[in-house]
Parts: sequence; structure tokens; C-alpha cells
Amino acid sequence: MNGWNVLTIVQILFFGMGAYYFFTRVQKKQLKGEFSPAENTRQLEELDGMRQQKLTVPLAEQTRPKDLAEIIGQEKAIKALRAALCGPNPQHILIYGPPGVGKTAAARLILEEAKEKEGSPFSEKAKFVEIDATTLQFDERNIADPLMGSVHDPIYQGAGVFGQMGVPQPRPGAICEANGGVLFIDEIGELHPVQMNKLLKVLEDRIARFQSSYYNRENKNIPPYIHEMFQKGIPADFRLIGATTRNPADIPPALRSRCTEIFFEGLDEKAVEQIARNSLNRGGFPYEEGLSKKIACYARGGRDTVNIVQSLTSLAAMEGNRKITFADMEWVAETGRYQPILRRKVSKKAQIGVVNGMAVQGGGGGALLAIEATVLKAEKGLLTVTGIVEEEEIKGRQRSSRRKSNARSSAENVLTVLEKYGFKKDEYQVHINFPGGTPVDGPSAGVAMFLAVYSAFTGAAVDGEIALTGEIGLRGQVLPVGGVSDKLAAAMEAGVQRAFIPKENWRDAFTKLSISVEPLENVDELLEKIFRKGENNGYVDESGILTAQEGNSW
Repeated sequence: MNGWNVLTIVQILFFGMGAYYFFTRVQKKQLKGEFSPAENTRQLEELDGMRQQKLTVPLAEQTRPKDLAEIIGQEKAIKALRAALCGPNPQHILIYGPPGVGKTAAARLILEEAKEKEGSPFSEKAKFVEIDATTLQFDERNIADPLMGSVHDPIYQGAGVFGQMGVPQPRPGAICEANGGVLFIDEIGELHPVQMNKLLKVLEDRIARFQSSYYNRENKNIPPYIHEMFQKGIPADFRLIGATTRNPADIPPALRSRCTEIFFEGLDEKAVEQIARNSLNRGGFPYEEGLSKKIACYARGGRDTVNIVQSLTSLAAMEGNRKITFADMEWVAETGRYQPILRRKVSKKAQIGVVNGMAVQGGGGGALLAIEATVLKAEKGLLTVTGIVEEEEIKGRQRSSRRKSNARSSAENVLTVLEKYGFKKDEYQVHINFPGGTPVDGPSAGVAMFLAVYSAFTGAAVDGEIALTGEIGLRGQVLPVGGVSDKLAAAMEAGVQRAFIPKENWRDAFTKLSISVEPLENVDELLEKIFRKGENNGYVDESGILTAQEGNSW
């Protein structure tokens, strides 16, 4: 019995020694980084084989701007970017604009320009680190954060040698990689709120700091450089450029207050046509005259344009390197389900109850809206407004509330102002319509609505080549509005000859535009400029009574 016990003990000892041997052997392999030479050779050969397999460079990459002159239609934004980035004290920047208009390309090129400026803090080695907020990994445990960096604690799988020694390892993120250069965050409005708050702190301190419950100042196993990282942080002195397709109101105010805001415009027809022409020329195929203009009828931006040209060149190559035709464009539009873009042009014909209003689109940029009005005698007064946002939701931190839309309120103000000219709300049915399918909101259509209803009420025709913007007050004053420059740009593109804006929005630069821009203080001044006294066109007579055109029934 005793011999059996001794044998059992010996077997257990040998088993334990064997297990210890294999355990230490595995540890040594990990510590020394041992690997199979054959496996290493096989993997390297596979990587080299992948590198040898190359496709042609996509047209989108071929047409990517390599010079600021190649960025079409953004002269003002590029000048603003230069001013913000190329000086001795470059600023943090937020860029707003639709996709495919050159925001990223412009920022990258201007950094290269800034490096060459005397007195610029950007050195020749300054990096342009680009990340996309929509694809950034993030978890609240801070295991992985490509933007801010993270700490690889010993408990994590793959902690390696330092993990076995109980040493936490800081892993710097993009903010440290961009130190001394530019950190470009595309779609910055999509950042996780926690990442956004951390980023704001880094912008203030210019240091990336790391924390870990496994860090101990007295731990002698921790290398000095890791002590340095935990105790003093890692430099993160960069300039932030955030790009977004959102509206400014959707971006956190704390971030906006730290940045210069720059706006890239949506591409107009001429800009898209120029991009199409450049892309066709780089495609290397002959094409019919006027094809670039045809492409501009379907493409809404730079990327759309390049995609269409790519399809056209591929089709021509597939069918024997032939000339690209208009029929090809129709085929691409049909198969790609591209819808023709209706770019509104004003009519030279004067009309009763029809006025051009200047507006700002939801995604940015100006637009021209038609405003229609009818006025009918009735036993009971009624106001109908169609094509508007009926209600607005206002969200706050604690609660949200709903209210009547600004456009509807402006229409009611119009009827009150018209009473000064003999109109009585209780005796007429007024219908104001905004055709086009896109709901209109905001008070800036007030003056245009006033003129449309006035025209319908008096029978006085309004010149089709004028356009207006401005909020209307109860006493007929014309109040300032936003986006006037964008609105005037859209008016010029649509063929407007005279534009009326609030006097408080007036700038001397408007005198250099190709159209006549006239400031207004009140609606009396508007009527004086459009309907001259004594022409029997529906203007107020000397006694203050509204007079109509002959034959008008209202």
C-alpha cells in the first residue's frame, strides 16, 4: 500500500514538471517572439503577390483635384480657408457644404500651401491625418478609440509581454498622430457625444491624457517612457478641420465656438458642366459637342458627374473605343435612374398674383421659389396657405414644444398690412401657394407674399424678372433675414434682373453683382419702385384708397 502511494506521488511530480516545462516553453516563445521561418516566408510571398495585382486607377481618383484651381465654384471658401490656415496663428475650422464639392481636397492642398509660407508654424513634416467620424470605433470601456487613443490593460487579450508583466500600455490615437499638423474629421457631426467632449478638452489642453487602474508610479517594471505618458500625457497640438453636410444648428455650440466656420456652396450648372468637361477630357475618348452640358442636366455634384462620365467611358470602351454620344448619356441616365434637374428660370412675362421669392435650401445654398396668390370676394374671410410647413417642433434640453410655422405667421402679417391699402380680411378669401413640392418654412418670404397678394387684389401685374426676400412687420417694415448672398447667387442663375432685399442686409459688395440689388425699409417703398404712381396699375391714390386696373373683378 505504501509502495503504491510513493509511486503515485512520483507520477504526480513528473506530470507537474512536464506541465511546468511546456508552460515555460510557451512563455519563452511569446517573450522571444519566436516564429516559423517557413510560415513567415509564405505570408510575405502572399502579401507580395497581392501587391502585384493592380487595377487601373479609378476615374474618381484621376479627377481628384491636385491644384486649388481645379476645385470648381468655391473661390470664396478657398480664400477663407487660406486666411484661416496659412497665417502665423492658424485656426480650428468647421467646413459646411454638400458632398462632393471639394472640402477634403481643398483642406489638404491648403495645408501644403501653408507649409511653404514664411512664419507658418506648420513644418515640412506636418501631417494631414484624415478620419471619418461615421466609421470610428468607440466603446465606453475605452478598449478601442482610434480618435482619442486608449490604454491596453494587462487583462486584455493580446496584451503581450507587458501584459504578463502587469504593465498597462497607452495606445495613441489620431489626435497624437496629427501633432504639429492637421486633423481632418469628415462628418464631424456624427461623432459620439463622449468623443466630442473629449475632443473639446484636447483642443483646450493640446495634450492627450491616459488613465488606467493598473498604473502604479512605484512599479519598477514599467518603462520610463510609459511613466512619462501617464504622468505628462502625449502632445496633441494640431489644428482641427471638421467637415459636415449638416446645418450649423446641428453642430454642438461648444465646438462651433472654438472654430472658424466656412461654407462651401452647392455646385451650380456651370460648375458641374466644367467638372464634366474636365472628366471627359481625362477619360481619353472623343465625345459629342455639348455633352458636358447634357451631363449637367442630371448630375447634382462632383461625384455624380464623375460617376456618369465613368459609365460613359466604360460603355464606349466596351463597344470598341468609339465616340461618346448623347444617346449614351440617355442610356446611362435611364439605367442609373438619374432624374433631370429642373433649374428654374424666371419668365420675362409680367403676371398677376405671381412673384419670385428668394429662399435658402435646407442643405445650404440659395433657391428661387414661385409664390402664387388669388383673392376672391366672399361673405366670410378665409386665409389658405399651401406648400408650407404647418407646424414647427422646437426641441430643448428639458422639453420640446410645437408652434405655428413662421411662414404661416408671415402670411397673416401680410393681410394685416394690406388693410392699410383698403383690403378687409373679413370680405375676401385669400389663397397663397408655394408650388414645387418642397415645404417652405421661415419668415423671409413675407415681403414676396405681400407683393403677390397685393398684385392679385389690385390686378396689377408684377414683372417676372424681379425677386424679393425679407420678413414683413405689422407696420409694413421690411426686416432683415439670413442667407442673402446665397439667395442673390440663385437669383442671378435664374435670370433675375432686379432683386429687393432688406436695407439692414445691404452690403457695398452687392453693387458689383451683375443684377440690380435694391434695399428696402418698408412696403411703401417697394410699391413705389415697382408700381409707379399715376400709371393706373393698382397703386394707392392720393387719398389713400386702393385703385385697381380697369376690368379687374375683385
